[in-house]
Amino acid sequence: MNFEYYMPTKLFFGPGSLEKLGTEKLPGKKALIVISAGNSMKKYGYLDRVKALLEKNNTEYCVFDKIMPNPIKAHVMEGAQMARDNGCDFVIGLGGGSSIDSAKSIAIMATNEGDYWNYIYGGSGKGKPIPNKPLPIIAITTTAGTGTESDPWTVITKEDTGEKIGLGYEFTFPYFSIIDPELMTSIPPHLTAYQGFDALFHSTEGYISNKANLMSDIFALKAIELLGKYLPRAVKNGEDLEARSMVAFANTLAGIVESTSTCTSEHAIEHSLSGLYPELPHGAGLIMISLEYYKVFADKVPDRFVKMAKALGKQDARKPSDFVDLLAELQANCGVDNLKMSDYGIKKDDLPRITKHAFDTMGQLFENDRYKLSEAETLGILEKAYK
Repeated sequence: MNFEYYMPTKLFFGPGSLEKLGTEKLPGKKALIVISAGNSMKKYGYLDRVKALLEKNNTEYCVFDKIMPNPIKAHVMEGAQMARDNGCDFVIGLGGGSSIDSAKSIAIMATNEGDYWNYIYGGSGKGKPIPNKPLPIIAITTTAGTGTESDPWTVITKEDTGEKIGLGYEFTFPYFSIIDPELMTSIPPHLTAYQGFDALFHSTEGYISNKANLMSDIFALKAIELLGKYLPRAVKNGEDLEARSMVAFANTLAGIVESTSTCTSEHAIEHSLSGLYPELPHGAGLIMISLEYYKVFADKVPDRFVKMAKALGKQDARKPSDFVDLLAELQANCGVDNLKMSDYGIKKDDLPRITKHAFDTMGQLFENDRYKLSEAETLGILEKAYK
């Protein structure tokens, strides 16, 4: 019955909510807008809309536009220097999880000395306390996957070592977040699926974690239910605003799950994959390993697997394996049931190194499992999942 619930972020949710940026009290007078190196924020007019709304709100801005799908430490340091050089007093993450995560990390380094990895726990991080409060952060999400708009977490890769490690504490919750499903209608089907499954696994991991509690369970089961029902619709028709809204809502709920419970070793294993092979999208990596991962845990927490199966739509579920079957069916319905590690240059001979890297860099997530995976069992999951 013991748990902590802290959710200081104000959420503006729903179609048209981007307009709040032009009227709400902002936490500063000059923003660093952080976006990806791709062209989607410019192509679809989202960056121009944000600029216009900031001007309407008498706020200056400059733009940092180098963020990669798996964001790296070098860009955190460069973005922080840009914020300092331009006198920015808050940061806006505009885009997907990579841009918002980067905005959080940039906000930390804009007010603190030294190297970002000094503050990372795990791997080669030095685990030092963060002395100064970060700049305030505004999250404007244009995807539904990471839940970073409603949690404190940011995940960055140290590119020279392939360490992909999360960081977060009370001051990296956004000041406010805007979740406007109208900004998500341009996401292509395969990315919609990758992002949706990332949100699903935040929820399922939070539900089977040894940190799960009555509060996190409420959000997790609802997110699982909504994603099972609406993600295939959003994948098939990106203009389906009801489906987009429900998937976005599930994603925001999943972020709260991460704040009240935690991720498990599934994320540690995937962070090793996409940390060492940064061309691999995080959601795709999770999908690749998920069926074999959940097969291992199904009989370890059977009651929870039956409840997850019921949330996914099988009301008469009785066996923990029902959830695994439904997960496979959902992946097929979303067209992501045949993803291959080999398509991203991962060789079967690489799997022992990937396994060791998962324990070395994100070993703390293995401590959140109700069943303690060995390195041999983790390697077995990867070997069975390999295509």
